[in-house]
Amino acid sequence: MSGQAAAKAEARKAAFARRKAAHAAAGPGAAAQLSAVLAGYRAVPLAGYMPIRTEIDPRPAMEEAAAHGAVGVPVIVAEGQPLRFSRWTPDCAMTDGPFGARIPARAEYFEPEILIVPLVAFDVCGNRLGYGGGYYDRTLEYLRARHAALAIGFAYDAQEADNLPLEGTDQRLDMIVTESRVLTIPRG
Repeated sequence: MSGQAAAKAEARKAAFARRKAAHAAAGPGAAAQLSAVLAGYRAVPLAGYMPIRTEIDPRPAMEEAAAHGAVGVPVIVAEGQPLRFSRWTPDCAMTDGPFGARIPARAEYFEPEILIVPLVAFDVCGNRLGYGGGYYDRTLEYLRARHAALAIGFAYDAQEADNLPLEGTDQRLDMIVTESRVLTIPRG
């Protein structure tokens, strides 16, 4: 394992432990800040995610947004490829997708302009540490080349970290929303 890969593995291990503790302590309303942010973008096509393991749950905010416009969830179509996003509603039929994430049983793909991005760790500069597959990095690079795309990292406060191990292909977030705050990341 290279030095960079080892650093990322160690950072993920520590972040997973912090996230697990935050998830266990979380009460209802963790998505309230996210709902408030998304209220300013009514009817803009957006993609959330179906939480797995101890990820913070964006579904309450997604449900509110679905009343005003298209909401989707990520679908892994092939390794090494950008994600695609299939339309989701709170009552749509779901099936198991790769890595245990639920996906709509009937695919209806669209391109979101806002992405709620899950993560393992983040820093105040908008960097994120994901699971290591590079799916969101490839997806953000692809979408940003096609049109404006707002990437909102959604996490517990406890997932904040310093000195994340980064690579040149890592895509920065535009905003980070936690259960208690909203960080807008300046560009430039």
